[in-house]
Amino acid sequence: MLKKKDLMLLTLLRQDCRQSVSELARRVKMPVSTVFDRLKKQNNAYINKTVALLNFPMLGFNARAHIMLKAKDKDALTNHLLKNPNINTVYKINNGFDFIIECIFHNIKELEEFVEQLEIRSLIKNKDVHYIIEDIKKETFLSDLNLLDMLVNNVKV
Repeated sequence: MLKKKDLMLLTLLRQDCRQSVSELARRVKMPVSTVFDRLKKQNNAYINKTVALLNFPMLGFNARAHIMLKAKDKDALTNHLLKNPNINTVYKINNGFDFIIECIFHNIKELEEFVEQLEIRSLIKNKDVHYIIEDIKKETFLSDLNLLDMLVNNVKV
């Protein structure tokens, strides 16, 4: 189990991972050297990857969807999805479908053509497409110091 100070560090990094070690140390009231050591340890154990969250519409990608897929051949579909640059995320799931993918395209026409190609190539048995209209809440788990105590103490809101 993580100590509360470690969770505080992770929470502060979730808020803004560009903060300096000295700023983090000041905010959690710890020595800079201790924070540095803990971050080094956490980077290896708890942090999978640090990435920028992009504003896709500003980049010209206005069509996003989550698509549930039932594969005819899981390996073939997996390989196809992993090679496609428009696929942002692939999740393996259960309950009647094999995957949920998050895909990002310039427009709905491109997205529909992608789905149609999955059907033409006989890679899927079934699909369920959900267009993303608006992000209401994204990447907020463990990002609010005010809610940290409730999370640590398993308090239900």
